[in-house]
Amino acid sequence: MDIKNLALLTKDLHVPAYVFNTDEFEARAGLVKQYFGEKTGLCFSIKANPFLLAEIPAIFDKIEVCSPGELTVCEKTHADMSRVIFSGVNKGKADVERAMDDNVGTFTAESWLHLRLIDAAAKERHKRVPLLLRLTAGSQFGMNEEDIFAIVRDRDCFEGVEIVGIHFFSGTQKKKAKIIDKELTYIDAFCTRLKDELDFTVDRVEYGTGLAVDYFNDDADAAEEERLAEISPKIREIAEKYRLTVEMGRFFAAPCGYYMTSVVDVKTNKGINYAILDGGLHQVKYFGQYQGMQLPKILHIGADDTQEKQKWTLCGSLCTTADVLAGNAEFSDLSIGDILVFCRVGAYSVMEGMSIFLSRDLPQVALYSEKNGLRVVREPFDTDVFNTP
Repeated sequence: MDIKNLALLTKDLHVPAYVFNTDEFEARAGLVKQYFGEKTGLCFSIKANPFLLAEIPAIFDKIEVCSPGELTVCEKTHADMSRVIFSGVNKGKADVERAMDDNVGTFTAESWLHLRLIDAAAKERHKRVPLLLRLTAGSQFGMNEEDIFAIVRDRDCFEGVEIVGIHFFSGTQKKKAKIIDKELTYIDAFCTRLKDELDFTVDRVEYGTGLAVDYFNDDADAAEEERLAEISPKIREIAEKYRLTVEMGRFFAAPCGYYMTSVVDVKTNKGINYAILDGGLHQVKYFGQYQGMQLPKILHIGADDTQEKQKWTLCGSLCTTADVLAGNAEFSDLSIGDILVFCRVGAYSVMEGMSIFLSRDLPQVALYSEKNGLRVVREPFDTDVFNTP
């Protein structure tokens, strides 16, 4: 989205605010599909940005949901529950039963407990639900190979589930194609062993690439597309063997987000120009950013480009020296009331900040598309509400 359109949008928003461009979100998914091919399904992990679910493009085959709150988002946005993969490391009995009553399309099991809960809830409802077994990558998530082999060996004992495949995700911000290639080779070999040793054919593979997003690179789009090109041959290879769904959140959503915040004070302390913003690190977070040491793309609404640029340190509203959003950012004629737009905040930034620190209000959230225009999906609201005697 160009700066002129963003400037127009600010007239209808209560800053600070997030704006997510759903046209850009859909275009990003289309780019991934172009590289990965028609046989590869796409899954959006909504923990990256649940607000985008309000206008989820049809190009996504699946939606990954990892908590009761995210299930509520699906209910409120009238999401197609048949597209939902109900995942997450913490599933209780009530969570599983609720998801089953919502008729979610697929469950994942990260432990024997999950398997038993899902199986029991399905049998009580006279259902048989599709189940993916999550294979661990060496963290708290998923199960060991031995556990999955034991479950598959005794698969006929679980009348409420149909084990359809494997779920695998090891981490985020992977920049090297060889890491993803190695993981997919491992998954393929594991599935082959299940066939050879237990006569079990894996139908579906749900794989999270963790493909990296560049937040501080002027050529981010080109670098990210290059990564897509590098991993696409292996993705297409696996998609020929299994019903492959690639699950991502950050890579799909990051480029479509914009965080708008206004300058509320300016000062010079010991030779350093400081701009105090009405936002802060409780509302915007970049992976790998620490006290403004790296510089994301920041747009200055209404800048007078005829003025000489000066270096500024951009600080938020929190009472901590850690609340630095950018250091040595160059602007011309930066003044109180000016609006700055932080780009590439479509994933996690809106969710990961210390949102209630200092009891600041939560920002307004809006979606924008050329077809639907600007649509506010959350108004600002207080974080200082609590029960009193």
